[in-house]
Amino acid sequence: MEPSELVQELKILRKGRGLQGRIGERVGPFLRSACAVSADDGLVAVRTKVAGRLSELAAHLPEDLRLAALAAFAITVEARQPLYQDRVRWAANRVDRDPRTVRRRVDEAIDLLAELAAGSSSPPAVSSSDRWHTASLSIALVLDELLVLERRRIIADQDGLTALDLAISLPSGAEDLSVTVLYGGTLADRGMEATDRWGYGLELPKPLPRGESCEIAILFRPPSLRPYLVSVPRHPCDRFDLRVRFGPEPPQEVRALDGVFQSDVTDPGYRGRHCEVDPAGEVHLQFQGLTPGMAYGARWDSVQ
Repeated sequence: MEPSELVQELKILRKGRGLQGRIGERVGPFLRSACAVSADDGLVAVRTKVAGRLSELAAHLPEDLRLAALAAFAITVEARQPLYQDRVRWAANRVDRDPRTVRRRVDEAIDLLAELAAGSSSPPAVSSSDRWHTASLSIALVLDELLVLERRRIIADQDGLTALDLAISLPSGAEDLSVTVLYGGTLADRGMEATDRWGYGLELPKPLPRGESCEIAILFRPPSLRPYLVSVPRHPCDRFDLRVRFGPEPPQEVRALDGVFQSDVTDPGYRGRHCEVDPAGEVHLQFQGLTPGMAYGARWDSVQ
């Protein structure tokens, strides 16, 4: 595959509504090959595969080019404007630059994405992200008792799925983290993946055939928490349901974070969407079509 051929298809894809438009007509043969799109894939699968592959490739770009690319193709939720020029203006406001500068960055990002895609042998045979995806994720956080209940229904995308790769981030070391698998498999400690991220696996009771699903539930008792809870999926996720119970002294303000860059989660300049805390001191948020590598969840301010 020549990068120049893929560049032309990516420039067509960024027009109009981008990935949110008529995807079946806009994804050409070279892009289909780069994203492992098969002739049997429906429109949802095509959109999911292309968004996931472009997000994966964009992760290798500098932050300014990554932002420009994800906005251009309408992968970033907040940039899902009906016109390409509207998405360019959104990105320009985010980086405080002229729209013409952002257009140049989009062109530069597209050239690099095409090179990255062409440089990897036609899509990887089986990467970890091809083995399974999350159909539904539900997290309930009880702040006054520091309990996090995670329930997940996953679907195997390849025959013989035997384990899930997962991780959780904490403000301090994971040595004091209590983890209880309520059902769905056997916990496997994979150690610290980063200073504040503990990786773990879940060995399934039996191999899962392609297309079949299973449900898991895990209870976490972290030693402490930051003033936010987000999910940053490694694999495609169809739905995410988040409930946060603050108790009798809720924070002054709670903001929803819907498909934001991970750096936005802790950036005080990024506001997000205001959420009302109900009389029981709870917030309930729902997200659809999560993009791998982007953050979804809630952030809150100091308590009253």
